[in-house]
Amino acid sequence: MFKNKYSLGMWILVVMFAIAGAVQGVSAAGDSSDAGATEAMKKQLRSDIVGTRVFPGEDQEYVIGHGDVLSVTIYGEGNMAATASTGGVGLEMEGLQGGEQMGRQGGGNIAGGAVVRTDGRVSLLHIGDVNVLGMTMTQATDYLTKLYATVYSNPMVTVTLMQSNSRRYTVMGEIRTPGVFNLDYPVTVVQAIARSGGFTEWAKHSITVVRAGDDVKTSRGEDGKTTLKFDYDDLVKGKKLEQNIYLQSGDIVIVH
Repeated sequence: MFKNKYSLGMWILVVMFAIAGAVQGVSAAGDSSDAGATEAMKKQLRSDIVGTRVFPGEDQEYVIGHGDVLSVTIYGEGNMAATASTGGVGLEMEGLQGGEQMGRQGGGNIAGGAVVRTDGRVSLLHIGDVNVLGMTMTQATDYLTKLYATVYSNPMVTVTLMQSNSRRYTVMGEIRTPGVFNLDYPVTVVQAIARSGGFTEWAKHSITVVRAGDDVKTSRGEDGKTTLKFDYDDLVKGKKLEQNIYLQSGDIVIVH
């Protein structure tokens, strides 16, 4: 009798461990390749709702830059940001109107997030300083999953953007409040002028946008710059409305 009860108890334990292992294996699928909802599925379901229209900014996946604050977590383990330094990065005023705030670049982590320092690195528990500059969230997730696999068994890593500080544009010239502004939502040239307080009394209402980036190349294939002209008076008259373009990170708006 005792032997039968003992055998039954051992069998139950074996089944429980098997089930627990299976659940852990499913829930610990951490990298982006294990996601049940594929990108193709997401795009198809979205197009079924909003159609094929492309909205400003959605055609480019966010790229991590200096000063960005990231949330890095592992399922079952919690937040991986090294929080020893909580005052290294602060949001300080840049002398801009309307309470415009800019993220100061620096070291340390704030509010449970990992700040991308000027060297492109974030400080994380167990793996130290890691360079994530220039990666998308998907790439950073896959990268950190492989690194944390040396510490945990099948880690489920999640990387999200807590605060964007790296995407900025500059407004200068005959404008009431020149400065550097966060590009935290799609902004057109006219919106940028309004955000800067409007023209000065000496402005000729002629605007030049200087753009540099990976999509701007010289005739030799080198990274270069392009200039885009914009006449505000034409816009007021309802002409050349296509010139009121959306700004990109790094754009310089010069008001003449």
